[in-house]
Amino acid sequence: MKQTEMLKKNYEFKKVLSKGRFYLGKQLQIVFLKNSMNKKLLGIAVSTKAGKAYQRNRAKRLIREAYKNLEPQVKNDYSIVILIKKEINLKDLRYRDIIVEMQDIFKRAQILKEDEKL
Repeated sequence: MKQTEMLKKNYEFKKVLSKGRFYLGKQLQIVFLKNSMNKKLLGIAVSTKAGKAYQRNRAKRLIREAYKNLEPQVKNDYSIVILIKKEINLKDLRYRDIIVEMQDIFKRAQILKEDEKL
């Protein structure tokens, strides 16, 4: 994630979640908001109700790795918050499912660069 900075502050998450556009998948909810900083911002949130700490951390690692592989195709100027649905069993979360779903949502949101194919 060389080109992407992480969202860390609560007010940064709130801004994206309140003003951004939601896209839903089977396991993920992704919110996009155009920013004026000419860089990509990424935030990942997993509810404490979703599972134990080691399960939540594993889920975040899988999401970061999937995003890292898609990062070169993502347009600049976007703030992205990725949420895992609460009803998802984190034990059954697989990398392949996450990357396919993330790619599909990014295509629907039209934030992938047109000149590069995945």
